[in-house]
Amino acid sequence: MTVPVEVPAILLEEIPRRWRAAEPVRFDEAAGVWRVSDYDTAAAVLADPKTFSSDLSSLAPTQEDFETFTQGNFVGMDPPEHRRLRTLVSQAFTPRVVEGLAPRIEALVGQLLDRVGDQDRFDLVESLAYPLPIIVIAELLGIPAEEHLLFQEWAGILFGGDQLGEAPDAADIERALEAIAPTVREMNGYMLEHIRARRANPGDDLTSRLIAAEVDGVHLRDQQMVGFVALLLVAGHVTTTALLGNAVVTFDRHPGTNEALRADPGLLPTAIEEVLRWLPPFPELGRRVARPVVLGGHELAPDTMLMTHLGAANRDPSHFTAPEVFDVTRAPNPHLTFGHGIHFCFGAPLARLEARLALRALQERFRTLTVPSYEDVTYQNPAVLLGVRRLPVEVLRS
Repeated sequence: MTVPVEVPAILLEEIPRRWRAAEPVRFDEAAGVWRVSDYDTAAAVLADPKTFSSDLSSLAPTQEDFETFTQGNFVGMDPPEHRRLRTLVSQAFTPRVVEGLAPRIEALVGQLLDRVGDQDRFDLVESLAYPLPIIVIAELLGIPAEEHLLFQEWAGILFGGDQLGEAPDAADIERALEAIAPTVREMNGYMLEHIRARRANPGDDLTSRLIAAEVDGVHLRDQQMVGFVALLLVAGHVTTTALLGNAVVTFDRHPGTNEALRADPGLLPTAIEEVLRWLPPFPELGRRVARPVVLGGHELAPDTMLMTHLGAANRDPSHFTAPEVFDVTRAPNPHLTFGHGIHFCFGAPLARLEARLALRALQERFRTLTVPSYEDVTYQNPAVLLGVRRLPVEVLRS
């Protein structure tokens, strides 16, 4: 059953305020997890994989079709496995590869906006924020253009959160995994076939570079590459879609922001960082306590689940001046939205690049871009993602 999520825009901003008002380290009786909401403790947890493990497999429900994903998902691994896999993938997915995508991303943004060229109102998510990163990832992997829609369909099912309520328990999560298992199975099979085809006939794409990557004579296995593709869908697609939608909403909700950015386009990179601080797409990161530890004066036992609330940490007044003020000139801006330590988000450079190029194009193409009615805006399930699902906007062309 699809669960409709109607969240007023202001609520997205009140969520971290609620957590900031709570004790920095506290036990959530209802969820059965410990929660951290202050910056220093959150950063310390994320930087200590020996004590706070990213491998949650022993605590999470299992599902056979998801086991392939976990083999290449180094986000859920600890050293030394994490280092080995991330080093291999880094050989193929380099900063130079990401920066080299800029001309193609600019062209795609132009093509997508051309499709709504005669419309004064359109859905920004449907028209731009959702398809752009999916097409970029599919092209990057060497997926034929006629099959890009498959990736869009998979991403919508995998990350829509339609099978979950806003406060899911373990049984809800297990049911959700079962519901999306057929999609995972289809994606696994498709990607394995694509990888094997590239092994036989390498090309100039990320899949071929992943196949060729080598560290000390070790190569990525096919199943590991499938898992990394799943990770790319999150790091390279969901984050960018949420970031773009959140940026448009936040700029619109803070009068004068759009005008300031048009007057000084050089502010756009710092504005994007402030959006990331203000509304992190994934507001919490989970860790498993790997050994006894005292945190915030509390004794935590091994195999305890710990959630670090990034949204609250990003508004900690000990690290951010006037944290409840949205400031597009804020610098430095050491937000934790992309994580901290060895698990700093692998897709961050791509998300930042796509957001910068897309938002710049919107500013250049439209004299004004506003959200005419927040009653028509719908939101993602906040248990999965902080972002908009539908965002009707109204524009005046330059």
